[in-house]
Amino acid sequence: MSARHILYVSGSIGLGHVARDLAIAAELRRSEPAVDISWLAAGPARDELERVGETLLPEAPSYESDTAVAESVATGYGANLTRYLFRARGAWKRNAQTFSRISAQRRFDVVVSDEAYELSVYLAGSPSRQRCPYVVLVDFFGVDTMNGGLRDRLVASYFNWVWVRCDHRLLTGDGRNLCLFVGEPDDIRAGRLGWGLPDRRGHAERYWQFVGYVIGFDPAAYSDVSSLRARLGYDERPLVVAAVGGSAIGGDLLGLCARSLPLVRRHLPGAQLVLVCGPRVSPTSLGPAEGLEVRGYVPDLHEHFAACDLAIVQGGGTSTLELTALRRPFLFFPLEGHFEQEDVARRQARVGAGVCLRFSQTTPESLAEAIVANLGATVDYAAPPVDGARVAAELILSLAERRGDAGEQ
Repeated sequence: MSARHILYVSGSIGLGHVARDLAIAAELRRSEPAVDISWLAAGPARDELERVGETLLPEAPSYESDTAVAESVATGYGANLTRYLFRARGAWKRNAQTFSRISAQRRFDVVVSDEAYELSVYLAGSPSRQRCPYVVLVDFFGVDTMNGGLRDRLVASYFNWVWVRCDHRLLTGDGRNLCLFVGEPDDIRAGRLGWGLPDRRGHAERYWQFVGYVIGFDPAAYSDVSSLRARLGYDERPLVVAAVGGSAIGGDLLGLCARSLPLVRRHLPGAQLVLVCGPRVSPTSLGPAEGLEVRGYVPDLHEHFAACDLAIVQGGGTSTLELTALRRPFLFFPLEGHFEQEDVARRQARVGAGVCLRFSQTTPESLAEAIVANLGATVDYAAPPVDGARVAAELILSLAERRGDAGEQ
């Protein structure tokens, strides 16, 4: 049996998706060591793939960033769906053109797309363009407006109509393609996608396969917190780690954390706060203070989460999932007006993990109170099932083998 050739397109915003993509890639290689994976991604995911030694296609620099688009339309600590969708259309069109050139020049056994929706729209627009099986990974279904404005509701309904159309064209028929939902059915909110459109959960359960959650590490490996803290250079003083992922949108949250630290230290004089700026917030934008350490990008951030007494993060699916799996106390701030992070907040409320706060309603004083109240708290929520990488890899390889075996006959 020859090696299976997989094109993996890591889309979406920030770094959370590429973390799960790398976890799935590791499972693909564990199951089939000879598998050949080529990557297409934009920054900052592309930078992370380069850092860990993955093989990027020569066309990768032409693949444009959703992160940059999201940052350009951000309104403070918030998001506007309509502005993002319209601003992103040009980049999506050019990305589809890049994918078209790659497909014409190279042979793959399967294409895996992690929320690179422009590729789904491109393939659904003309099924004859599809040259191999296609797998799309998602962790939400449908777009939503959070402000209730008429124009935003109409825009959301239109994009949901496009989404349903893509599912009908790509996911019916001979089972050649797959949509894998990273999560559980209860993560999908109830109700219709819009006027004349299907029920969300019913549609998803008809067309998609649910693989569970994906993280790239074994939480049990971090049970010895004292040894972990020593290895990472932390002492026994109370430790708070605040991180905002792979976009610059969370810079204001880091600033709020820094302003709260002097107030926290009135109650806990030895408290230390580590601000993790990630790849797109400048560490120099946050001033020095006693007990404060500012870092840029931190590889293996989950280890620092495992070592801390309290974490503060945005409402991203990956960071909140990792902290839940590690059973650490944490505060999280969903981006306001960002429907995906509102869905994450629903998931967290369902499992009882984390304390959800609103940035617009939080002052340095109230944040300091929340830090003091939750630092080192004992948590009682159940660890989530996190074998989704293995399940996803098995399904992806089944399609790749079907394609490869057909080509060998």
